[in-house]
Amino acid sequence: MTIQRFEDMIVWKEARTLSKDIYAAFRQNTDRGFKDQIQRAAVSIMNNIAEGFDRSKFSKDNKQLISFLNIANGSCGEVKSMLYLAQDLDYLSLADAEFLRDKCLNISSKLNNLLKTLQENNGTNNR
Repeated sequence: MTIQRFEDMIVWKEARTLSKDIYAAFRQNTDRGFKDQIQRAAVSIMNNIAEGFDRSKFSKDNKQLISFLNIANGSCGEVKSMLYLAQDLDYLSLADAEFLRDKCLNISSKLNNLLKTLQENNGTNNR
């Protein structure tokens, strides 16, 4: 089955949910720098998946998609790292931080699997 729209990608849906969860978790946080950074990083995950997918729709290879998925994966690592800091600064409980980090790990695992498949099939435009 070929995915026709980024909205059909499970990893994009999970990244969208993570973004919503990050916004909710830090809604009352008054550290604007921290809050803005973690929110931007979370949104970057879903947006880079979407942008990479749409940019590569009519490409003969998956190079752009691979590039954007790598950026999304990096943003996922950034969110995960910031969640440790949020825990250290008592912005989140241990349980809440672990819950959100687990979501990041799941997204990162899916991105890594997708990247591996795309790199193995580069040039065939299979998604």
